[in-house]
Amino acid sequence: MAFARRSAVYMILIGVLVLFLSPFGWLVITALKDSSELRVMPIHWWPHHPNLGNFHDALTHIKYFAYARNSLTIAGIYSVLVTLASAWAGYGFARLDAPGKRVIFGVLMSTMMLPQIITLIPTYLLFARINLLNTYMPWVLWGLAGAPFLIFLFRQFFSNMPKELEEAAIVDGCGSARIFWRVFLPQSWPVIATSLILSFSWSWGDYVAPALLLDSDRTTLTVKLATGYVNAHGAPMSNLVAAGAVMYVVPVLALFLIMQRGFVSGISTSGLK
Repeated sequence: MAFARRSAVYMILIGVLVLFLSPFGWLVITALKDSSELRVMPIHWWPHHPNLGNFHDALTHIKYFAYARNSLTIAGIYSVLVTLASAWAGYGFARLDAPGKRVIFGVLMSTMMLPQIITLIPTYLLFARINLLNTYMPWVLWGLAGAPFLIFLFRQFFSNMPKELEEAAIVDGCGSARIFWRVFLPQSWPVIATSLILSFSWSWGDYVAPALLLDSDRTTLTVKLATGYVNAHGAPMSNLVAAGAVMYVVPVLALFLIMQRGFVSGISTSGLK
């Protein structure tokens, strides 16, 4: 009975894995097809002559590495700044006392329910008024402002840390800032890893903000993947889009594989006593 139950669980897990990996698998198959195979009926589920040259063409048809560098710059700046700012805000909500702290925290959490489309036009007008269009300063400011969900993660993690650590640091003459940098932040690696992965993937995969705020030369790889792969007649080259997209996910996968232990630990422990 136990063997049958375990086998059923494994079969369900394998089925779920196949379900989640099937879109990426189809993307890889499309990346290996010639343009003529994309339009044939019935569909070729596997390319008759896999064409690895599509990956080379995807790199050369647009300035792939230049746009990847722009994406990496934006995602790196944003992920580091938003992690530090969110950690500092989470520490304040968790360990410091101030009038109206609970009300402020509730207002902060309520902003998570606002759709991005609501703030799109005001954001554009604001950055246009202060001459920050076509610069990376919006991502710096967004990073310094922190992110509500990440603040919540840090707040929950810091709330569960033993009070004796804080009291010992106070006896040694540490103020709030030194306690944060010397005691709390070094202990929060699981949440830091979670924050870096989530914020990097948010910024790396963002299409709307770069398309709205940056011109064609300074825009990100996300925008160019959606608009850059067209032939002489203006028709999309789907096989090159797929090849570029396959390479596009590599940095996020690499970051997750490097930090996966901390990511899983951070998600599973934040908010638990």
